[in-house]
Amino acid sequence: MSEDGRWAWRAGPRPYTVGAEEELMLLDAQSLGLAGRAEEVIAALPSGLGDRVAPETHAGALEIATGVHATAGAAATELRALRAELTGRLAMHGLRAASAGIHPLALGLTTELSHDPRHRHLHDKMGALTRREPTFGLHVHVGLPDAETALRAFDRMRDRIPLLIGLAANSPFWRAKDSGLAGARTFVFDAFPRTGMPRAFGSYPAYTGAIDALIDAGAIPDATHVWWDLRLKPEFGTLEIRAMDAQRRVADTAPLIALVQCLVRASVEEPDDAAGEPPEVLVENRFLAMRDGPAARLIRGRAREELKELLDRAIAECRPHARALGCEEELEAAGALARGGGAAFQREAARMMGIPGVPTALAACYAPDEEDARTGSPPPQSDAAAHDPTTTAAEPTAS
Repeated sequence: MSEDGRWAWRAGPRPYTVGAEEELMLLDAQSLGLAGRAEEVIAALPSGLGDRVAPETHAGALEIATGVHATAGAAATELRALRAELTGRLAMHGLRAASAGIHPLALGLTTELSHDPRHRHLHDKMGALTRREPTFGLHVHVGLPDAETALRAFDRMRDRIPLLIGLAANSPFWRAKDSGLAGARTFVFDAFPRTGMPRAFGSYPAYTGAIDALIDAGAIPDATHVWWDLRLKPEFGTLEIRAMDAQRRVADTAPLIALVQCLVRASVEEPDDAAGEPPEVLVENRFLAMRDGPAARLIRGRAREELKELLDRAIAECRPHARALGCEEELEAAGALARGGGAAFQREAARMMGIPGVPTALAACYAPDEEDARTGSPPPQSDAAAHDPTTTAAEPTAS
């Protein structure tokens, strides 16, 4: 462990608490293009809401974060309330919000960075890599009692990452065209260094030593500049799962929170002597999940298996943990994502309204009291559907 104590594990009062962070698009209310006004919005927020909202790498993005909760349902309830309050505040500025892995029309040619020191540092160190299309993720934190338990969960959860990527895929459009991928956010975000599938470390000192080598050499200032699909957060006492696209509705986010919470508990409490998939298979499964979403067929051993079947088994495995954690209803709802999900919704909206109309559909889903958020159906075409994608400002994120 480093001498400055940066790796000291600060566990919460009990294990398996959960919290979520959601990156969201800041949209001009008329054009529904990304609006680089994050600093203006944050400065005007009341203290209670302002404590839950943070800037991102680029000025057309915000992050909202829940507190720590015992159940996935409670975390989702807070997220729903945060969305509702933020939506009202944004309206005062002529702005709206939406959640998806990528703004469907954004182009990385015109970007506006956030001005805070952290994000300016990113641009100084990575140059053109920050000038890419925006990406927006859903991050789920699960509390664990000590560092070695957390590292064991980290190593075992690597096998689950492709399932979560496929289930949460919500970014089929890239640069105003169908990317051919269900989750293009993963591909775009991978342009950054220190992303993707980390190796298994086997022990907490091996994990901390690997990152300390980068810090001590001056390559990165601190551990927050490691953006793997999952990472440990000792200052919170959590394992953070970072691989999923942001979801258009809280109704889609809640099952993902519950599934992650249950899988982490299972990874700690269920005996498992079986070796995980080889690194090459995990990387390939990650690609298959990104490409095909819920329709993916992932590699298990020397065969391929439908993601839907893998999810059914995961839900069955998680049911005892869901009963213990109080998230049975949310866990069972994960099955609905395997029958459709965000990428399918966006492609259906594009079929009805054209790709320029997809931001309209996404924005209509964001506020919890919107009828379309309850039904999940694309809204009627509006004037914003005629928006010219070549004039859309793109503000990418990199948290």
